[in-house]
Amino acid sequence: MGDIQLTDIRKSFGASEVIRDVNLSIPRGSFTIFVGPSGCGKSTLLRLISGLEPVTSGSITIDGREVTNVPPAKRGLAMVFQSYALYPHMSVAENMAFGLRTKGIPKDERRKAVIRAAEILQLTDYLDRKPKALSGGQRQRVAIGRCIVRQPTAFLFDEPLSNLDAALRVEMRFELAELHKKLATTMIYVTHDQVEAMTLAHQIVVLKDGEVMQVGSPRELYERPANRFVAQFIGSPKMNVIPAARLEGTMPEGAASVGVRPEHLNIVTPDQARLRGRVRLVEYMGSDSFLYVKPEGTEQILVRNVGPAAAQEGDEVGLSWDIPAAHYFDRENQTIINLKT
Repeated sequence: MGDIQLTDIRKSFGASEVIRDVNLSIPRGSFTIFVGPSGCGKSTLLRLISGLEPVTSGSITIDGREVTNVPPAKRGLAMVFQSYALYPHMSVAENMAFGLRTKGIPKDERRKAVIRAAEILQLTDYLDRKPKALSGGQRQRVAIGRCIVRQPTAFLFDEPLSNLDAALRVEMRFELAELHKKLATTMIYVTHDQVEAMTLAHQIVVLKDGEVMQVGSPRELYERPANRFVAQFIGSPKMNVIPAARLEGTMPEGAASVGVRPEHLNIVTPDQARLRGRVRLVEYMGSDSFLYVKPEGTEQILVRNVGPAAAQEGDEVGLSWDIPAAHYFDRENQTIINLKT
């Protein structure tokens, strides 16, 4: 269960069109992530799927059933928000069972559903506690548990880890991945954090200005970005893009710029270089070092070096890379297919 299809979806708020002709297939059982910068329309698209916002035009189907005009409560979906939205006067068990109680589900069935969800989320020892006695991560798990007991067709997550500190976000990412394996249910997840997208997703949907830029697996988007926007959004640190006119050597026909990821750049002697510049800053991170190199006539270049830095601040260095590591973009910033890659 959980196959979701979006066909020619548009959404406008007055004269402002925020979603433009989105056609998207979300396979059942997949972990699909909507990612993009603030204001790109990813949360709006999630709300259209949930029914919390009406579409302007287009259609939405879930498991082959047309739901475009079906109320949220009848779509069979469960949504987890940034805010935990727990009732402070209720225990964990009562919070998790609340939705079932309002539906008139018998007490024994509610108890069994809560116990099962608590076991999955490792909340068994906390069922009698109130939310104020829980950590942020535990509260988020309670919010997820409240959805699990409903046995939805799909889970929708709207930036659920945004309120957590960095260490807890890493822990919760692992827990969400494990949860997906246990439940084998379709999950759609919205985030602006491409690290979350790369580590959790089976399928990533990259959005910009209400349009889908590319859909694919993390590896596909990293290795074969469709355009410069995807190339620089996916990957951390982001890809360097250098004007082709500043580089030595031959280029594919129509190439206006060349993209090279920081980890694919090598520090070489000037006579071996495709580009030369001066090291402005070195950041030693332990396992890696980051070198900020400023060539003449182009933007600063970031080089990722394994271990200690290969050069020091103030050094004049040459930069080089292997041909298969390069990405070529035309004047419209679309990727040029290069047979050598």
